[in-house]
Amino acid sequence: LELYKNDDPKRFRRNLRVSPSTFDQLLTRILSHPVFISQGSAQQISTDRQLAITLFRLGHFGHSASVESIAQWAGTSAGTVVNATRRVMVAFLSLHDQVIRWPTAKMKEEAKEWVEAATCTAWRDGWLFVDGTLVPLAEKPAFHGEAYFDRKSNYSLNVQVCI
Repeated sequence: LELYKNDDPKRFRRNLRVSPSTFDQLLTRILSHPVFISQGSAQQISTDRQLAITLFRLGHFGHSASVESIAQWAGTSAGTVVNATRRVMVAFLSLHDQVIRWPTAKMKEEAKEWVEAATCTAWRDGWLFVDGTLVPLAEKPAFHGEAYFDRKSNYSLNVQVCI
């Protein structure tokens, strides 16, 4: 990952779904969390590897997201994948009150102005959008099954939350 981070940031982003600079910022925020301090005699893998494993896992689905596949990708055991994911999530959740906050009235107005300029006047009041995500289905639906075939060659639902 270090080579991708410095020499091929597109490949780094393709694997972890974040840019190298975003990865570094996330790492800086969680690096000193106590969950990454070993309690027993066995040492943990480095926090940056744990973060990479977790981001890879969160950014994939289906067979690519199985614990065994991620362990093979990361060169670790399945248990390490599970433990790393748990630790990173504990560290992320502890940041909730510091990093998650509602926008101010000024931020909302700026977002509304951008939506109006980038799209149309009718969408102006949609100042907060969450982009769509695909929810994979286990199999082709019985009714209108082809309508659920997505651009990634899977059957899925496309979900978008708009506020």
